[in-house]
Order: sequence, then structure tokens, then C-alpha cells
Amino acid sequence: MQLPQPDPGRLALRPQLLHGLQEILRPDQVIHRPEDLAVYECDALSAYRQQPLAVALPESTGEVSALMRLCHQLGLPVVPWGAGTGLSGGALPLQDGLLLSLARLNRILDLDLANRTATVQPGVTNLSVTDAVRAQGFYYAPDPSSQIACTVGGNIAENSGGVHCLKYGTTNNNVLGIEVVLADGEVVRLGGKGLDQAGYDLLGLFTGSEGLLGIITEAVLRLLPRPEKARAMMAAFAGVEEAGQAVAAIIGAGMVPAGLEIMDRLSIEAVEAFMGAGYPRDVEALLLVELDGAASEVDHLIGTVESLLHQSGATEIRSARTEEERLRMWAGRKAAFPAMGRISPDYYCMDGTIPRRALPRVLGRIRELSIQHGLRVANVFHAGDGNLHPLILYDSNQPGELEKAEELGLEILRLCVEVGGVLSGEHGIGIEKQALMGDMFTAEDLEAQRRIKTALDPHWLLNPGKVYPVLHRCIEGGRAHVHQGDQRFAHLERF
Repeated sequence: MQLPQPDPGRLALRPQLLHGLQEILRPDQVIHRPEDLAVYECDALSAYRQQPLAVALPESTGEVSALMRLCHQLGLPVVPWGAGTGLSGGALPLQDGLLLSLARLNRILDLDLANRTATVQPGVTNLSVTDAVRAQGFYYAPDPSSQIACTVGGNIAENSGGVHCLKYGTTNNNVLGIEVVLADGEVVRLGGKGLDQAGYDLLGLFTGSEGLLGIITEAVLRLLPRPEKARAMMAAFAGVEEAGQAVAAIIGAGMVPAGLEIMDRLSIEAVEAFMGAGYPRDVEALLLVELDGAASEVDHLIGTVESLLHQSGATEIRSARTEEERLRMWAGRKAAFPAMGRISPDYYCMDGTIPRRALPRVLGRIRELSIQHGLRVANVFHAGDGNLHPLILYDSNQPGELEKAEELGLEILRLCVEVGGVLSGEHGIGIEKQALMGDMFTAEDLEAQRRIKTALDPHWLLNPGKVYPVLHRCIEGGRAHVHQGDQRFAHLERF
């Protein structure tokens, strides 16, 4: 994977940038020494690292706006930074640009329980929103595995999901409004506390835009009342394909569980070594199911789900008897990514989404690809909505293993698109999946998207070098031939 190359002319502007930062911010809000910048070299796609010109730590929308005006005047790119938990390289710094951290915009501004909304700044962590309203019987539905650390701003930028997104939706279903700073420093508001808004759905355009269109400085989130009852169970299977068939059977029966998650043998082994979640060992796959809602409804559906699990070949079924047991079941699933350190020096986390009907075929093919490339793959995914997270295990100390992992990852993502899926469910495209954009979109599709980007950011200063590949003028079979190159001036290409 080739990283965006710095522009020598922009590198020479570092003194002017530092002078401008010092006029806008206090000294403790500017990071510029190389040893301090090392903290910001990468996001969670840690195989790729490079330092920015400087890091700014604004504490208000006004300061963010002033910083964007400064960079607009200097012609310097800006990369928004949340908590650095992103897995696609979307927050990778640019060597000739400013990294704009939103960590200090971390206040909950308003809790309006009558309207069931929370207004927060982008640096508020995901779990903090639920913690703030838990005592009043409310919660914030999107719950990524990294929810203890990931921030609301990053969740909106990547349209994050979580284990309960099957029933309650991803971030875009739970954000009602945002305040955003555009590339030239203009501040605009989109949406609000109302359920309906006039005009184009610009809020939907910005949600999932990966920091390419604007910098979010405030968000209005939808709060939900905590369900009367929630029950979780786990079922063991002799194969991952059988677990996938059980998912199809449950959804086909007309039910929409709060969560449906699959873990294979490798991921189970890692979690048990890491935290001892109480998962059964020596099984090939584990399916976690949660039902919530009215107590009478949940009690009725539990029996139906158990019957379907047995019919699908479950060899063992356990139900959580207490709330503590239910939370422990989910804690194991949410710890799956960090738990991989127990069984492998490194892992490469993929993120593709497929139609549920394709689960058995795709899982079987991933096993074949794993054997072909000589790398183990641990499968952990949101089975209910088909969002796969294959974890490719490798050792970066072994020459060539990272490249093998990347090639295996590309083949898995191509497979997702081939069966009617998409390249990303919640991690974003970033730098990781750029080379595959031409597999999913036609040249005309990409040009339309790039025109929208150009309309809002004419000079491509916001997070350039991410998402969009350079497109050659040679189009084959209606698809754009793409390569990994310096994409910061991709909007100048025409067909």
C-alpha cells in the first residue's frame, strides 16, 4: 500500500503554520516537537505511520473555524482526529498537513429527555452518552466494540455500528443533527432535534463521509428508553456455516433480535485466554443472540429461537440467567479484537458487508483463501446485518507477511462485492480499501461522488488522499482502472 506523498512546497510552510497556530491557540494546544508528534503517527491501522506538520487541540467551534481559515489561506490539508481507534487509516496524518484533534471538545452540552435527545461535542466517547442517561432509563443505541474509547465525532464520520445495530440501526439512524465546520471555516448546522427536516438530506451526506466534507463540532443524538427486558443466549455449532444458517433461520422466521453475532474457534480461544468469558471451548462456532422488548414478548420469542437453534444443528445452548451473565456474554464478544494479541503478534481487521443469504458461501471461501495464503483467519462479525470482520493473523517481524495479509484482505473484500455486498460496513474506506473502489463503483459513480467533494471542498484540503483513488482515463468494461497513488489532486482528473 502506497501512502500519500508530501508536497515539498507545503512542507516549507511549516513556520507559517506554527506562527498562525500560536496566534489562535494557547501553547498547550499546539503539538509540534517530533517526539510528541509520535503519539499521532497512526490510527488503529498501525502498520502505516507518518507524522503531521503539527497537531492542534482546539476547545471550541470558533477555534476550529479559525484553524480551518488559516489552513485554507495557506493551502494546507487538514486531517480530523477523534480517538485514533479507526481501522481503515482514515485518520492517518499527512506529512504536509495539520492534524486537528477534537479530543478537548468533550462535553455533553444538553440532555433533553422530554425530546429524547443528547447534544454533545465530538470528543465525547460513545459509552459516555449512555452512562450520562442510564439512571433515567435511557441509552444511546450504537455500540461499537471500541465504545469505551471511540468518540461520537469518529462514529459519525465512519457511520459506526455495533452489536445491536441489527435492530436499532447504525450511527446514521441515531443522529438527528450536527454542527459542522467546512473547509473554508464556515460553520453550518444540519438537522436538529426535530424528526423531520426540510430540503436535501445533507445530514445523511455528512454521516459516513470520513472527514472529507467537514469537521463535526456538535451532534444531536437520539436517545432510546431502555427495554423492559433483555435476554441473551449463546449456541455452539460444529461449523461456522451452520451458525450462519441459524442466523438465516431466525431472520426468516420474522424476528429482529437486538443482536446476532458469530465467533469462530480462533476468536473463542482468544477471548477465553484473554478474559474467560465463559464461552464453551472445543466448538467451531458460537452464535450470540439477544432479544429485548416487552417482557411477555421476549419470554415468548426465546422459546421460538431455541427451537430454531436446535433445528439448525446447535450442539449446546446456554441462556443468561442474570443481567451480569448477559453483560459478560457481550463483554467477551466486544473484547474479541484486543484478545487476538493472545494468539498472534499482529492482526489485520477487515470490514465488508454481504447479503445474509451469502454467509455460508463466503465463510467457506474465506477458509479456502486462508489455506491458500498460509495465514490464519479468525471470524468475528455482526451476522444479523452481514457485516463481516475477518481478522487476518500475521507476524510483522516475518518478511512479507504483512503484504500477504493485505493481499488476502483484498481478496476477501472482492468476494464481498462479488456476492452483492459492499467494501465497508462501519470502518470506512480510508487508505485501506481505495484500490477496490473501482470494483464496486463505475467511473461515472466515482466522478459524481468526487464532484460532491469538490463542491464542498474545492481545493481538497479536508482529509485528502483518503477514500478516492486516482482514476486513469482508460476505462475497461465500464469500470475505472485504479491504482494506489497520491490522490490529493484526484478531483482534477476527468474522463
